[in-house]
Amino acid sequence: MKLTVDEYAKQFKMSKEMVHSKLKAKKLQHIIEDSIVYIVVDDDKKSNNEVEEKTIPKKTKITVATVISLYQKENIQLKEKIIQLESKIDKLINDKEQMLRDERDKIEELYNKKDVQLKSILELVNTKMMLENQNETIHEVQTLEPKEEQPLGKIELKEYLKTLNLKSYQKKVIKRRFLAVYDSDVRVMQENGKLYLDFSKYDYSDLLS
Repeated sequence: MKLTVDEYAKQFKMSKEMVHSKLKAKKLQHIIEDSIVYIVVDDDKKSNNEVEEKTIPKKTKITVATVISLYQKENIQLKEKIIQLESKIDKLINDKEQMLRDERDKIEELYNKKDVQLKSILELVNTKMMLENQNETIHEVQTLEPKEEQPLGKIELKEYLKTLNLKSYQKKVIKRRFLAVYDSDVRVMQENGKLYLDFSKYDYSDLLS
């Protein structure tokens, strides 16, 4: 049996474009008569196609209730995905905030260490400058008279200065030296607001000169 393109397309339920495509690909047996293309079809193929059409069950009609049910299921699935995404976002935000807090703590710790070091350096520089200025002042005003032999053991600075043949301003200069270094110099001890010296352990000639 032979069918035109239109007949073949209608018989086998396909578009004309698809039929022409199959013809170009030489997938369909055809002949041309009076400039008309006829597709040669076996009777067995036609009968098989009719049987297949009869056996194909009709599509179930989609009701409004079915569509609503499908949308509801999709809506539930989308809500679950949104909840999962929100949970992941919250976790990422918390992790980021924790990282920022840790970084801030590290920076603050580093800053505090540097701050302490800087203060120590400034105190040492300041102390050195004070001592140099005080030494220059003493040498310019008057050379200290020979001091008496230093006592052995622990003694209060004020009491020790009384034993020296020094003028009042000289005692004040020496006392300021001790006050400037007592926090950083282990040789100078403080008890109850008073400064003590221990000549049995340390030499104070640099502070008393």
